[in-house]
Amino acid sequence: MQFFRNYPFLPAVLFFIITVVLLTLPGSSFPKSHLFDIPFFDKWVHIGMFSTLCFLFTFPIVHFSISDSKKRQWFWIILFSGIIYGVLMEFVQKYWAINRSFDILDMVADSIGSLLALIISYQILNRKIKLKS
Repeated sequence: MQFFRNYPFLPAVLFFIITVVLLTLPGSSFPKSHLFDIPFFDKWVHIGMFSTLCFLFTFPIVHFSISDSKKRQWFWIILFSGIIYGVLMEFVQKYWAINRSFDILDMVADSIGSLLALIISYQILNRKIKLKS
């Protein structure tokens, strides 16, 4: 546990690297599976990835000894960073990733995932504030 106290953003950075790899893998690298036949499965994956990514960045901030308003500001910065990252990765997929395509609905799913992390982070922060009172 002490390791994560010294490096609170390490899980987020590692997961960020994993998302970069997953989002830039050639399309032919993905196994053929019936999971991909599930309607909007890809969108649920994007929501899950981006909510996890943004949450991993916001969670350590909840425990920082800064004002609650500063924490909320950081949550919003992380939200917008997640959305921008999702948009940029779609362009990377379009122009540089092999057998990958540009999909506006993926951007929407990435944004929803980022927003979901913001909502969860606000809930955790509000509970912590109530416990302090």
